[in-house]
Amino acid sequence: MANERTMARLCARIQERAAHCLQFELNDPRATFITITRVEISSDLSLATLHWSVLGDEAERNKAARLLEHASGFIQRQVGSVLSMRRIPRLRWQHDDSLEQAAGLDALIKEARQRDRAINPAADGGEAPPRADQD
Repeated sequence: MANERTMARLCARIQERAAHCLQFELNDPRATFITITRVEISSDLSLATLHWSVLGDEAERNKAARLLEHASGFIQRQVGSVLSMRRIPRLRWQHDDSLEQAAGLDALIKEARQRDRAINPAADGGEAPPRADQD
């Protein structure tokens, strides 16, 4: 098992190289808005999971997933060219829906704050009533 610093360095290098491939080296219009959000590597360095997100709806997500599976071999070779390892980790793609979840939570928080303002307008940045112990 590699130490944590080595694994973090490898994850960063894999993410950097794979993102560069998606942005500049693939001649496919489906690769335009794909973002690699993070990389996780197994403790034996044999498998790297690349979490990705894409702008758009479910159809765009499906197109991007097919593109990534199709281009996986090319991207793995490109990643292998910059890593100084005997065996290159196999790449596995996983959609990262944390951005959609964060947007949903943000909308819920805004809605709750609006309800709070309707109940108590003095709360949440409004003028607070004077305290009894103040002069």
